[in-house]
Order: sequence, then structure tokens, then C-alpha cells
Amino acid sequence: MLQRVLLTSLISWTILGSIAPATAQKVKSTPFSYLPEQGADRYDMRVPRKTLALADGSGFVILAHQSAGGYAVERYDADLKKQWSTTIPVTPGETLEAFGRGPQQAWVVLHHKDDNGQNLAVVPVNLQSGQRGPAKVVMTAAPRDRRLGVSISPDGTRLLAFRYLTREQQVKSIAATLFDQNLAQQEEKAYDFRDQGDFFSPAVHVANDGTQYVTLISDGMKKLTVRRYPAGKSPEIKVLGVPVGGTFGGRPVTIRDAKFTVLNDGRLYAAALCADYATGEYYSLKVVKYDFSGTGDMKFSPEFRFTPAYLTEVGKASGLDVKRLDDIYLGEMLLTPEKQLVVVAEKHFEEGGSEAPVHARELHVFGYNEFGAPTWHSIVAKDQVAPAVDSYTGIGFRAAVFGGTVQLLTLENINKKSDLYLRRVNAQTGVVSAPERLKLNVADDQQLAYVKDFTAWLNEKTIIGVSRPSKKSAALQLEKIVLK
Repeated sequence: MLQRVLLTSLISWTILGSIAPATAQKVKSTPFSYLPEQGADRYDMRVPRKTLALADGSGFVILAHQSAGGYAVERYDADLKKQWSTTIPVTPGETLEAFGRGPQQAWVVLHHKDDNGQNLAVVPVNLQSGQRGPAKVVMTAAPRDRRLGVSISPDGTRLLAFRYLTREQQVKSIAATLFDQNLAQQEEKAYDFRDQGDFFSPAVHVANDGTQYVTLISDGMKKLTVRRYPAGKSPEIKVLGVPVGGTFGGRPVTIRDAKFTVLNDGRLYAAALCADYATGEYYSLKVVKYDFSGTGDMKFSPEFRFTPAYLTEVGKASGLDVKRLDDIYLGEMLLTPEKQLVVVAEKHFEEGGSEAPVHARELHVFGYNEFGAPTWHSIVAKDQVAPAVDSYTGIGFRAAVFGGTVQLLTLENINKKSDLYLRRVNAQTGVVSAPERLKLNVADDQQLAYVKDFTAWLNEKTIIGVSRPSKKSAALQLEKIVLK
């Protein structure tokens, strides 16, 4: 099996020397008002994407935290001209839970909790006029119950609200209600898990057609299981599970991090980083495609082992002496039109203490062909540091796929130039381009400088971002960058 690895800048430049790098130009910018999140919301990132491109390419909508008492949903055209702005008040006890958009409306989902109970309320905003509709409570629960959840379909036409029913902290069932784009109730379902024993991290995903997937990590953090509940009154429930942990060479290996995603082919994919239970050292990456069509089967890709040779590759790429892998987390799973799957993981960690800087280092990128076989892996070296005020919103990466190319966007300081940098990854070969500076000259200090949540692609050559262009300025700018 071919493993194509690009590690050092020398190799990258040798391969890409004949490719003329694209140029980027900041076409326009406009002042942008934003108040950093406080408390736990700085870390759990319930809404990591606050800029959503419109389907027709005419512009985008933004959810901005502008004051302690509320948010604003704003629509801009493709030239950054503001079309409208609508305030979403947030009362004491309320926090932001989700943000999405469909063909006609944007949704802001708020979670409210007090001594009397908790609820999820959806505030609809008309995409054409900006008119805010009345908030609709879509789910309620007792104050001591586990936090209510919500899932929005990838195309924004379905919203699923759900609550957990527990016994001694173990989830025994989930009650879910499905709504359409107009927030009309379509159906209610109950997911019963009394026959499952102990399991962890239950989550619910809704597809564009209303199909619901319940994902579980079970069997002592060793098995990835998915239950499929079709939309409508069909009683058929399909269950697909695959063990990814176990005992290997006398070492107990369990799941350390897992990610489930419904991708653009309508199927559910899962990735799991497995680690030695005793030492925490990372052991392997495993990828699964759940195909519930026809006979209902799984495609379990061969595992990718984190061998001593891989540690050497990481060390060469990062310039560090890497003895073991840890603090690596799954970030993105992307699917090209030709069905190549790209999985991106990232190393990030806190320096210590709530006010200490947060670090993000190398990206671990893995490519799989249309048959699910691993074909290449690449390591993208970087060293990002964000002040505590940014938390995880100022570091990390953003990714998008166009044709057979994945674009990766990061904030870095390269050759003493602090800026947003773009890399392109060939999804078939794993070739990674040299980083291209977007020429925003992002401020490099201990103040708020870049808010990753607002980064979005309008198309392959147009990127929207929010950053502070210089140390002398305290104001953030909403920016449009065009790649030539």
C-alpha cells in the first residue's frame, strides 16, 4: 500500500517547484463589532462556525456576540455591504446552543436554565427581510436532567431537539422531536438503550431527509456503534457497530477521541483516535463508513498505526524530539466529489491555568481513496499561540474542499510575518503546497487578533474572515480575500 509522506519543506518545495503559487488580495474590509465569549463557552465551542455562506453565492449571514445582553444576526452581500441586522436578546440563564441556516430562514437556538427547569428555544430570522420571528420552545426538561441537545441537518432544512432520560448518570433513552424549516413539528421518536449496558458520549445527528443517527461509544470505550432511525413511521431500526479498541500485544487500547459526521454523500462517517489505556500514548487512527442503504454494511478502513517511524516523521516536520503522541484531537472529515476522504487531526493544549496561552501545533492529515483504503498521510508543521482572551477561537485551522483539493487556513507567524496562511492539499496524493500569505498583516500581540469562528469560503477563491490588522488598532475588521 502506497504511503506518500511529505514532511520537510525541502521535499515540499522540490515537488511543488514547478507550480506557480497563487496570489491573494484583500479586496474589501469593514469594521466589525464582536465581544469574546466568557465562561465555559470559551472552551466548549458549541457554535464553532458563526459565518454561513448562502447557497446561491450571493453573500453570507453572521452571528455576532455584540454585547453581554445579546447577539446579532447580520446578512452581507458578496461585497461586504450589510443588508440587515437583527438583534437576538439573551436573558440571564440563557446561552447560545446552535446556529444554522436553511433556504428561507436562519436559526438561533438558545438554551435556558433556571430553578424551574430548562428548555431549548429557536429564534427564526427571515433571510430576505431580516425579520425575527417569535421564539419557539422545542424541548423542555427538569433542571437536574442532562443538558438538552439539538442537531441541525447539513442543508438546514431539519432541526432535531432531544433530551436524555437517565438512571444513575447512565442514559437509558432519548426522546427526540423533528421539525421542518418552518419549525412545524414533523414527528416524535424515542430511542431505547436499556439493552445496551454502559456506553459513553451518546449524540444525535439528523440528515437532510430527517433520518436520525444515534452514535455511541460502548464496550468500555472500545466500540463505535450507530443506530439509524428512518424518518416517518417506519419501525425499522438498524444497528451497526464495530470494535476499534481491544487488547493488542498485551496492551489495552481504548478510544481517546472520536468524531461522527454526516458528509455530503448522505452517509455517516466515523474516525477514532485510540490510545494505550494505561499510558495514554496514542496507538492508531481508525476510520469507518456506515452505509445503511441496501443490505446495510460498514466499510472499516485498515488502521493507521502510530509507529516509532511515524513519531520520527512528526519530529522531522515539527523540529521537536517526539517520544510519544498525545494531546491530538480530531478536527475535520472532508469528502471530495470523487469520494476521497480526508481526515485532519491537530495537536493543541493549554499551557496551564485559565489565563495562560493556548497552543496549537502540527496538523496530522490522512487520505483515503474511494474504496476506504488509506493511501497517504502528511504532517503540516505549525506553532500557534493564542492569548487567553482568544481561547480556541484564535488558533487551530479552518478547512474546505473544492473538487479534489482541500484548503487549510491557519493564523501563523512565518518569517516574522503574522498573517493568515493558506495551504492546498491534493486529496489524491497528499501533496501539500507551501503556505501562502493572505496579506492581512494580522496583529501579533496578546490582544484579540483573529476570530476563527467567522472564517468561511463563499467559493473556491473567496474567503471571508475577521481579524485585527495591526497592533495600533483595537478594532476588528470583517474582510473579503480573493485568491487570484
